[in-house]
Amino acid sequence: MYAVERQQLIERILLQEGRVAVVELARRFDVTTETVRRDLAALEESGALVRVHGGAVANDADSTNEPTVLERTLRHSPAKRAIAVRALAALGEGFRGSVFFDAGTTTAAVAEALAARASGQSAAHAHVEAVTHSLTVAPALAGADGVSLTVIGGRVRGITAAAVGAETVGAIDRLRPDVAFVGTNGISAAFGLSTPDPDEASVKSAIVRAARRTVVVSDSSKHDRELLVSFAALSDIDVLVTDAVPSAAFAAALDEAGVEVWVA
Repeated sequence: MYAVERQQLIERILLQEGRVAVVELARRFDVTTETVRRDLAALEESGALVRVHGGAVANDADSTNEPTVLERTLRHSPAKRAIAVRALAALGEGFRGSVFFDAGTTTAAVAEALAARASGQSAAHAHVEAVTHSLTVAPALAGADGVSLTVIGGRVRGITAAAVGAETVGAIDRLRPDVAFVGTNGISAAFGLSTPDPDEASVKSAIVRAARRTVVVSDSSKHDRELLVSFAALSDIDVLVTDAVPSAAFAAALDEAGVEVWVA
């Protein structure tokens, strides 16, 4: 395989997964790690990616970049579905209680998985009081068997299709859900959970404060990433559901913070 062919494939993988690892690429292409590093250096020079320790991330992985809902829906779909199914264990069979769904494509996948599971249960067996501020999560839960839905209002950000602002934060502050499923744009040992927008961060902080138990659902492309605004420390969350084992340093920080890690 010529270098230009490898580099085109690397760009395609980045588009689909958001990040690549040197060792994995070397194994995939049956070349040395030095060859992969030269490919990454060439792609970085052309502006196609940004090199990080052990690999590279897409060149949109800066602290303020925020993909649209449609763009995020197309990324890591199989991983998100697997994470969603695994995350439902936080509710358990026959769960009766309240659940807050944060905005995000992975939290929407959890909502869809819950609705599918609820359709196979009798209303007497399980009942969920669901709350969300997301216009993409709400349709997944509206009309689902055994689910009552409350949608919190506010100013809707088009890029995330989620309500934000003082009205939204105030409404969340008056709640105490049993479980919250929370999404994040980045999660790291030093900076905790982060997102590019201050208004989104305020809402997410309110959700984490309100919930009795916080379950973060995040694919591994968000690991070791730090966006502009931190909205929670690792010690503020209870469970991280993801699709790959975190790096050694990140895993150690999660363990020290008392966070359970569930790999889908």
